[in-house]
Amino acid sequence: MIRELGEVIDIDGHAVTVATQLKQGCGGCQQQNHCGAGLLSKAFPTRQGTLSIWMEKVPNLGDSVEILLPEQVMVRFSLLLYLVPLIALFIGAWLGNSLLGSEGVSILLGFSAFALSFFVLKQWLKIRDIRVRKLIQVNVVAAETLSSAEPNHSRSDG
Repeated sequence: MIRELGEVIDIDGHAVTVATQLKQGCGGCQQQNHCGAGLLSKAFPTRQGTLSIWMEKVPNLGDSVEILLPEQVMVRFSLLLYLVPLIALFIGAWLGNSLLGSEGVSILLGFSAFALSFFVLKQWLKIRDIRVRKLIQVNVVAAETLSSAEPNHSRSDG
């Protein structure tokens, strides 16, 4: 399970909005100054993500919650978001080259198919969103559990 901690920032009936800190890189990694994820986390240290979730037992505003998502779901959606646009780019470029034999048309058609794939994926993911939200588990986290769950990132490099 992929685990993320968040805070309840809004409640509307049984619809609960949770804010999480978006982490791009590990603060304890020795390569953080050289890798893209580490540099990105330094450039945008306070990014937040929000997620609206329907909950049977509604927590209080400001409560800490734990969001759990099966890894298989994340892997499938990651593959879709990376592979489908690339395949669309290659197919569009191939069609442009095959049909008209022009490099300019091939490039234009390739990038058009690439952009169109993002639009189609967005529409399809809106439909799938209901099924994915059913797979998400949300648990209210007690304060003592939260403090023990937070990793200790302090280290000395002497």
